[in-house]
Amino acid sequence: MPTVLMFASAREAAGRASDVIDGRTLGEVLDEASRRYGDGFAQVLAHSRVWLNGEAPDDEPHGTLCTTGDEIAVLPPISGG
Repeated sequence: MPTVLMFASAREAAGRASDVIDGRTLGEVLDEASRRYGDGFAQVLAHSRVWLNGEAPDDEPHGTLCTTGDEIAVLPPISGG
């Protein structure tokens, strides 16, 4: 099962920094994370970049296959000035 790493507002919305979530594809894992952590997390996810094993996934990321040991990073936009 892949490990989902959550940063900044994604971590706050989920109430944790990481979790192991079952799913065969990136989309399945992210859908389960949204179900598990609720609307606040889903809203953050909608505006976040998602990387798989340190790289941006292909053009159709939700269909990208995931395996045990993969790391999925949820990276919300960072504001500042």
